[in-house]
Amino acid sequence: MDTRIDLDPLFSPSSVAVVGASPDSWYSSQLMDNLLEYGFDGTVYPVNPSREEAWGRTCYDDVSELPEVVDLVVVSIPREYVVETVAEAGGMGVPAALVITAGFAEADERGRELEAELAATAQEYDIRVGGPNCIGLANALEGTVLTSTCSRRPEPGSIGLVSQSGALAFTTFFERAADEDVDFAYIASTGNEADLSVTDYVDYMADDPEVSVICVYLEGLEDPRRFMDAAARARRNGTPVLVVKTGRTSDAEAATLSHTGSVAGDDDVWQGSFDQVGVERVDDISDLLVRASAHAAFDPPESDRVCIASTSGGLAGHLADLAGERDLSLPDIDGDTERALLDIDDLLTFGEMHNPADIRGYGADVLPEITDALLADDGFDAYVLAVGLPAVDERADAIADDLLEIGETADAPVFVLWTGRKDPADLDDPQPYERVRAEMPLFYDPARCMDAVASLVRSGAPMAESDTPDRRWANGDPRRSANATDGTIDEGSTRSTGSTGPAGSTGSDHDLPDDRVLTWSEAESLVRSFGIDLLRTGVAGSSDEAVAYAEEIGYPVALKVDSPDVPHRSDADAVRLGLSDADSVRDAYDAVLENARSHVPGADVEGVLVQPMIADGTEAFVGASTEEAFGPTVTVGAGGTLVEAFDDAVVRIPPVTREEAREAIDETELSRLLEGYRGEEPGDVEALASLLENVSRLASEVPAIEELDLNPVVVHAEGEGVSIPDVLVKTR
Repeated sequence: MDTRIDLDPLFSPSSVAVVGASPDSWYSSQLMDNLLEYGFDGTVYPVNPSREEAWGRTCYDDVSELPEVVDLVVVSIPREYVVETVAEAGGMGVPAALVITAGFAEADERGRELEAELAATAQEYDIRVGGPNCIGLANALEGTVLTSTCSRRPEPGSIGLVSQSGALAFTTFFERAADEDVDFAYIASTGNEADLSVTDYVDYMADDPEVSVICVYLEGLEDPRRFMDAAARARRNGTPVLVVKTGRTSDAEAATLSHTGSVAGDDDVWQGSFDQVGVERVDDISDLLVRASAHAAFDPPESDRVCIASTSGGLAGHLADLAGERDLSLPDIDGDTERALLDIDDLLTFGEMHNPADIRGYGADVLPEITDALLADDGFDAYVLAVGLPAVDERADAIADDLLEIGETADAPVFVLWTGRKDPADLDDPQPYERVRAEMPLFYDPARCMDAVASLVRSGAPMAESDTPDRRWANGDPRRSANATDGTIDEGSTRSTGSTGPAGSTGSDHDLPDDRVLTWSEAESLVRSFGIDLLRTGVAGSSDEAVAYAEEIGYPVALKVDSPDVPHRSDADAVRLGLSDADSVRDAYDAVLENARSHVPGADVEGVLVQPMIADGTEAFVGASTEEAFGPTVTVGAGGTLVEAFDDAVVRIPPVTREEAREAIDETELSRLLEGYRGEEPGDVEALASLLENVSRLASEVPAIEELDLNPVVVHAEGEGVSIPDVLVKTR
């Protein structure tokens, strides 16, 4: 089902009513001034019962007196009157309202009540509401500026910006971008999101061919899975999504809650969700704008092969390091390209060229000849020209002319890094570097330049396909799904090859107990219904039965207590390994029971598990848990004794495809071990990926699960599957 919302009435209205418009109100007067002066060519109606006229226009007492049903009502009045105003507009058939007014959920209990009423009103009258507590929005492509905090008319560009901070949207993002000649197509401040959310704005911009890249300032979301669907769709449409996400620290999380009332959510889970759908997380606003400028100017290159030419050898070496850290390839400059560069008379060279090419200061005077030779080489798909010279003197004027010519004629991305002086002795405008900046992206910092190159390269990487792309993650949270089911029961076996269970298999009609750890038998039945095979295990109720199981399985064996009250057996010293005869099994049986009951007096004990000792392999961890904002999540990483050594678990949001499971494993240090570390045989990555996929299905389809741990998962040699000797399942 298509859940995208038509936001044309917000961004492209032909008629606007501003309720609360008054020359005496800073917010509403500035908004009216900007709307009238920055290019809006539609009809504007001020609504204010205290005035007969303002801005040379008739003022109306309320929206019901307007001569037409407008496309958009902008509301900037005391909070007590907002809901009735929106209801009145919705009752007339107005399709959209933009609520500037603050004092809702971010303020106090009365504000939370009013926001709930506003959300209900939007649904009742089918009117889409932006805000409340938002600064406004702008459509620079059409000159529609509906905000009070915009000091200059936005020039049309191709960057979409969605921000949960209104002040940052215009006073920081927009103003800093405008200073650097970086222009937007749309700017949206979402406010408290009583109705429309960040996701709706991203969805809208992703459908606009005028938008080259979408930038998001994100604090938290009520339904982050919908955002994943929207971001994935944007990426499939060829529109990168760049995000600054707050909440890495507890202080930031608290600030987010007090700012908009939204929950930041666990940062590792957010990072996993971004990685899964190809969203690029950016640390700060400046970096976001730098990368966005590259996406707005260039199409993604066909590969990561970059050529760097620098007027400074030191800068060239620094850029080479930065490229390596960002997994960018620097192929050699050789053959005809090297000969063409060596033949340039004014280029001071000494018999060979490398990449990065040190063209020295003399090279700045022959940049067109240098780039002609480099651009003709099909061994490169992106270029960096690093000029470590002043950007404001007479020589800089000639360099600027050359750079502009190169930018106009190049058919591949050319990134210009100009690190020299920007403060001129002569204040005539524009300065040489400003002339370049006005026509093409210009970078001043080497690291940020290479970040932009890497960002553009990554945006050209293909995305994993999905059978149900538009609602994949939104439908993957059993807390929100009407079709959520629990788990059916099946028999057990010894080793898992990671094969998926029967097509369409779910855990229907399995009656799981509430709020406790499952016994081995309960947990085994549940996971087996999702194609997850645990290690062959006998549950012994006596020492004689333990010996019988051991002899059936074959020595050596391991014994472990099976008790929902002792989920962490090692902490209770309730595990014995490498038992090789009947006497040691009997002694171990008595010991693990005694230790478990000593550790947790009165513990409910189901019995003692008897298992074969496992052949060597690499220990992994696969788990599932529930996060407040996202619902079910899955995790993969190093397991057993390797957990503390690496601590690099990767989180993904179910449902996870096999390809995404492989990619998640590749992001961990575990992948290096599974590749055949120090002469060891490669591990069965495919079986581990399949296991992660199956665990994600279980997490998606069984809402009763609060936590599931498979640790360790012993990954055997390629083609030999995995062994799972331990499972912990905790229900809600």
